[in-house]
Amino acid sequence: MYISTYCASSSKSSPSILRACRVRSTPSLSSHSFSPPSLPFVKNPASHACTPPSNVTYRSLTFSSAFRSVSCSAPRWSHRVDWRSPVSLRAQIRSASPVLERFDRKIATMASEHPYNEILFGLPKSGGGEFGKFYSLPALNDPRVDKLPYSIKILLESAIRNCDNFQVTKDDVEKIIDWEKSAPKQVEIPFKPARVLLQDFTGVPAVVDLASMREAIKDLDSNPDKINPLVPVDLVIDHSVQVDVARSENAVQANMDLEFKRNKERFAFLKWGSTAFRNMLVVPPGSGIVHQVNLEYLGRVVFNTDGILYPDSVVGTDSHTTMIDGLGVAGWGVGGIEAEAAMLGQPMSMVLPGVVGFNLSGKLRDGVTATDLVLTVTQMLRKHGVVGKFVEFYGEGMGKLSLADRATIANMSPEYGATMGFFPVDHVTLEYLKLTGRSDDKVAMIEAYLRANKMFIDYNEPQLERVYSSYLELDLADVEPCISGPKRPHDRVPLKDMKFDWHSCLDNKVGFKGFAVPKEQQEKVVKFSFHGQPAELKHGSVVIAAITSCTNTSNPSVMLGAGLVAKKACELGLEVKPWVKTSLAPGSGVVTKYLLQSGLQQYLNQQGFNIVGYGCTTCIGNSGDLDESVAAAIVDNDLVAAAVLSGNRNFEGRVHPLTRANYLASPPLVMAYALAGTVDIDFEKEPIGTGKDGKSVYFRDIWPTTEEIAQVVQSSVLPDMFKSTYEAITKGNQFWNQLSVPSSSLYGWDPNSTYIHKPPYFDGMTMDPPGPRGVKDAYCLLLFGDSITTDHISPAGSIQKDSPAAKYLMERGVDRKDFNSYGSRRGNDEVMARGTFANIRIVNKLLNGEVGPKTLHIPTGEKLSVYDAAMRYKTAGQDTIVLAGAEYGSGSSRDWAAKGPMLQGVKAVIAKSFERIHRSNLVGMGIVPLCFKSGEDAESLGLTGHERYTIDLPTKTSDIRPGQDITVTTDDGKSFTCTLRFDTEVHTFLYNFTSLYLIGATSTYFITIPIPIPIRG
Repeated sequence: MYISTYCASSSKSSPSILRACRVRSTPSLSSHSFSPPSLPFVKNPASHACTPPSNVTYRSLTFSSAFRSVSCSAPRWSHRVDWRSPVSLRAQIRSASPVLERFDRKIATMASEHPYNEILFGLPKSGGGEFGKFYSLPALNDPRVDKLPYSIKILLESAIRNCDNFQVTKDDVEKIIDWEKSAPKQVEIPFKPARVLLQDFTGVPAVVDLASMREAIKDLDSNPDKINPLVPVDLVIDHSVQVDVARSENAVQANMDLEFKRNKERFAFLKWGSTAFRNMLVVPPGSGIVHQVNLEYLGRVVFNTDGILYPDSVVGTDSHTTMIDGLGVAGWGVGGIEAEAAMLGQPMSMVLPGVVGFNLSGKLRDGVTATDLVLTVTQMLRKHGVVGKFVEFYGEGMGKLSLADRATIANMSPEYGATMGFFPVDHVTLEYLKLTGRSDDKVAMIEAYLRANKMFIDYNEPQLERVYSSYLELDLADVEPCISGPKRPHDRVPLKDMKFDWHSCLDNKVGFKGFAVPKEQQEKVVKFSFHGQPAELKHGSVVIAAITSCTNTSNPSVMLGAGLVAKKACELGLEVKPWVKTSLAPGSGVVTKYLLQSGLQQYLNQQGFNIVGYGCTTCIGNSGDLDESVAAAIVDNDLVAAAVLSGNRNFEGRVHPLTRANYLASPPLVMAYALAGTVDIDFEKEPIGTGKDGKSVYFRDIWPTTEEIAQVVQSSVLPDMFKSTYEAITKGNQFWNQLSVPSSSLYGWDPNSTYIHKPPYFDGMTMDPPGPRGVKDAYCLLLFGDSITTDHISPAGSIQKDSPAAKYLMERGVDRKDFNSYGSRRGNDEVMARGTFANIRIVNKLLNGEVGPKTLHIPTGEKLSVYDAAMRYKTAGQDTIVLAGAEYGSGSSRDWAAKGPMLQGVKAVIAKSFERIHRSNLVGMGIVPLCFKSGEDAESLGLTGHERYTIDLPTKTSDIRPGQDITVTTDDGKSFTCTLRFDTEVHTFLYNFTSLYLIGATSTYFITIPIPIPIRG
């Protein structure tokens, strides 16, 4: 373990700076991989002079009313290094060691003038004066720039603005300008996002790591206050609310009360973080879903920081950060490890992506929803293959899509595999910004900047043909009603084919589209008593119907459409069966306002869809318990029960342990299936139920027209709703405001806490990096097939009563009713390590396909929990690896899917292919990702998992190259070649340190010797 810091004592300061600079001169590193960040380019750099911590204004909703300011209220640098003058900075560095003179000359050259100062212009206001200055892309006078996709232009502007020929070089800028030729070569570029977005499940471990870094700095006799985010960080607490209480007018209050009781310690920790760390804003629980809050409120579209205008961009620790792409803001999900690096000022290293141009034409037919569209697009893009690429939407059909519809499509980028699904800013975007309460002046600045920089698309003007890596097109009129499932988001089923598809799933062998239910049992009806009244279930019965998730709850057309379905059903006398667990979890308070304004909430309530809370619920597994009688009927009769939800993820075991079939659908379709009570229905031919007049009621009788929905949207969704909602957020709520937190800059770790625990990453830290480490005679911990997701790997959902994590909690006096979810305990590494690979639906081939979180301990032949087996190997000093198939690590971008295996002792994963974020996280935690050669896998190579594996990795960092061949041998004489999936030089660098340690090193290094780049002239 390694850290580089400017220590307090003179005896330690020189070596630490020397080490930092020696890392910079390592030949194998790219020129931008490890260096001080440049500051925003301002005319008066002295305005950033160091300020004592007591004068800092913290970005916290609880403590600041200036939430909507797009410029950071906290000084970026206040670390007692006098850098206001490049001369004084050079003097400090020169005094450390004469060896740094060459480095000093580099700084002097960098600080003299920005490389692109000649294209820095003022942006005039129509009434006089100027909005600020900006780096003009048209002023490059390069025809290649004109043809670039809009999404690539955002990368280009960032590279130009941050170019210092140190972190970001002119060569990097040229690579992006020459995108058409350079992208196919998989070249590496640096990217510095404007901000970082967190939710509480992923935010807690990030803040835990920051707090641990402060402890490490303190232990090295340096100033712990050096550790702070260097870019704005927005953290929205939205993943902790569970549907404990449903079908009740008091559900919101009751669930929030339980949420705070379970999570008081976590919430207090985050509230402490909002005051202890500069540049961090925390949105309290009960405010909404992170991506909807980002879309409606946090998204800037264009920043104006210290008079410099630039596009908003964001990376987030939730894979659905891509939802903001619908607003024309470049954003995507990264692992918590990458996010922490970005928070601390590191440029992200990324492969310059290809861009798929997706041409939309026509308009949606009557009755077809944005959810139907996104499921269709998801299936098309999965088939096309867009992993690691941007998708950019364009065409005359764009004008027929609302901003909310675009955000729905952008939201599901992870499901179709793209890094980003981008919609350039146009008039629709500007109208949405006005609707959601952004000021006229702000909108005018956004439009003026984007037009001036040729980043605004005006469909009223002739369009210059842009170059894309590949092309797709879709006539919106071809989209038909559909759902997806029963186990994967991209398994789209046209609504008219649903009954046939369902029976095929019952017949098929167990798999993504199969349950292997014997024919004679498929029509079995189970009768039971539900609170004294007769009830019945069968295969395909809907037991959970949830209007939930950021994907749809931000879209007024589908939310109000669901309300209209409920209204029509009530008027015809249909009711949802009482044993169906129904819930409505809006993405923000705005939804409640327009549902009340429209008068439709009362009908939703009548059907059991009372509001249960404001946050992610069923979509992430926080669906709460089913009624005991319902659960018993399912378990005792081995029923394939169904959940229908308006979410984006339906992997088996995620929504609820007892719903083996899970279907994604639009909110109106969720309502329709809840009324039908089963997925085993043909809506075109079979009635949903019987009305109060004794007549059959069909799907067509309750389905609203597009015109009906549009009229309600027009009259019910008003700008004042957004303004009042987000003004109220800044005041918090009674539960949040009552939390008392200490004012200290170091966190007071409680050794008995089962929520927040100091992790071991920095234990025994020294000043020397560990370097590469080989894998010798490793045992196979797990042998997987295809599509092992981060839901399978990372602890998620409820904590099973017989799991190692449950044992750990019970040993510490935690009652089962207080287990909470794994997500809520991500701040405790002891719980999370025990919950890794604990998914109840995981299939391990070492156990001949047995389902469950067990594995074979090879030396003894015992069947153990994965954690217990891993600890036996680790205690014995034996390395372990994982063998897997294709798409290993797909799904949510969870850092614990990498941290957990590392803590269990896994040294390498050999798979057919990896999901991008997960692969990067594995590297960051020191786990080697290797790919079988094309056409090969564990089965074709005759690997049983009982062998011992040695991976011939070079012992010197300088000998490791991205994508090189690596030989793997086994103790029984097998040998095969794999591709090392270090895809960039930075991956190689990260592996040398492991990313968490690197973050500590770079953060203090950056803070110790920042390089100001003043504007000349």
